[in-house]
Amino acid sequence: MTKHKILSFGELLLRLSSSGESFLGEDGQVVVFPGGSEANVAASLGQWGVPCSYLSRIPDNDLTSQILSTLTSLGVDVSSSLLEGDRLGLYFLLSANGLSKGEVVYDRKYSAFSQLKPGMIDWDRVLDGYTWFHWSALTPALSESLAEVCREALTVANAKGLVVSVDLNYRNRLWNYGKNPIEVMPALLQYCNVVMGNIWAANKMLGTSVLDTLGRDTAADIYFEHAKESAQEIFDLLPQCQHIAYTFRFMDTATHNLLYGTYHTREADFISSINETDRVIDRIGSGDAFMAGLIYALVDGKEGQKVIDTAIAAGFKKLFVKGDFGNGDL
Repeated sequence: MTKHKILSFGELLLRLSSSGESFLGEDGQVVVFPGGSEANVAASLGQWGVPCSYLSRIPDNDLTSQILSTLTSLGVDVSSSLLEGDRLGLYFLLSANGLSKGEVVYDRKYSAFSQLKPGMIDWDRVLDGYTWFHWSALTPALSESLAEVCREALTVANAKGLVVSVDLNYRNRLWNYGKNPIEVMPALLQYCNVVMGNIWAANKMLGTSVLDTLGRDTAADIYFEHAKESAQEIFDLLPQCQHIAYTFRFMDTATHNLLYGTYHTREADFISSINETDRVIDRIGSGDAFMAGLIYALVDGKEGQKVIDTAIAAGFKKLFVKGDFGNGDL
């Protein structure tokens, strides 16, 4: 495997999820998992033996110590994380296995991470020795200050010659500080070499085209053509971008998932096989596992079809693992 050292940056979260149909039902029990998109990516990479570190800002208490110990046990270096502030961000999953009806409630305001300001992290020092920087659109969604922190990190990463990857996670409930993604993201994405998301998130964040007529019943080969067009628009917009991957995920019931993906370079386009199941255990973190699989494949020097096949396998296998982090199945 090509020698890379990856730093993943984002908010560490606690997930509180229902064990039954109702979060507050008489028979309901709340199950707690550590998570957060960028931590999930690091957890997968660590389990696959990729040198990987995780940076967040979190309070210094016994709970966060347990979470950091878990990440360490999965092969993630957490020594970069800042032990500061008063509280962890939370999110509540009101269904048993995740997003069957989009039932997520965020409690992330006033968290230690949300209060990060420009100048608080010495990015030149933090990024020294790394070859790859990973972030996601969830961070600049939280505040103008965090968007500026991302710009600081990306400027330094670019100057140091790091590969930069981004997940275009779009959560409309998080963008509530008076800015739309299209006003913030294009300037940040200029620094990115690897972009992962879907054609709808790309539209929200870069203004690329997507048809309103596309839906659940649109055939994979039709989506592939639209993915090619969307990717080409991104390549035109982002001169440094060399790799784009999209997921296509559809769910008909709480335990159903249909998943496939596309991968695009400036020279060629690839599509995975279609993976479908009616036995979903936990769909949270599947997209993060896909992101990790994409990074793993590129770090390993895989090409073309192997890249998307590796990423989609990681994302699909996560559907059968409880919790956000996954079990390292690839």
